[in-house]
Amino acid sequence: MNIQDIIFVLVLIISIILHEVAHGYMADRLGDPTARLKGRLSLNPMVHIDWIGSVILPLFLIISGSPFLLGWAKPVPFNPYNMKNPRWGAVLVAIAGPITNIILAIIGSLVLHMNIFTSGGNYFLMSLIVTNIALAIFNLVPVPPLDGHHILFALIPNQFNHIKHFLRKYSFILLIIFVIFGWQLIEPIIFYLADILL
Repeated sequence: MNIQDIIFVLVLIISIILHEVAHGYMADRLGDPTARLKGRLSLNPMVHIDWIGSVILPLFLIISGSPFLLGWAKPVPFNPYNMKNPRWGAVLVAIAGPITNIILAIIGSLVLHMNIFTSGGNYFLMSLIVTNIALAIFNLVPVPPLDGHHILFALIPNQFNHIKHFLRKYSFILLIIFVIFGWQLIEPIIFYLADILL
């Protein structure tokens, strides 16, 4: 494991934590204090890190030379029924995470193009850009527990609740299938957007 791998894991942890805090902050703004009351609006990494998903699994995938990287933080809890509009409130909470990742990527791009850092700093910024674009696009995939499923569920009429039930029941299997077979569908989008910012 080299310094670039360490920088990448650090960027991943920072990006995932800010992603989750954004969910909690949006929920709080919409009237649901669940995340705030549970102390999840903090930037303290210890309240967000899932040791398996945020540290162990990403490190294992890097060390093993995996062609892809997967990671997650503890999901921020929220109760849409505390919001004025539960259905669309859940959508706003969901998209707050990916939007935060896109903002981080744009900030990284702006700083990168100032040319004020050495190669190490530039690598950090490039990693920040690519990682956050990847997190944003991947999390918009409409499969539970990814953020995109809240958007999909808001669009599905109540008479088709069996579809929601199916997706929730087999969410883990569907997610693994997507990572293995569906990643190639979003990879060109990720690299296209990252290339623009780079």
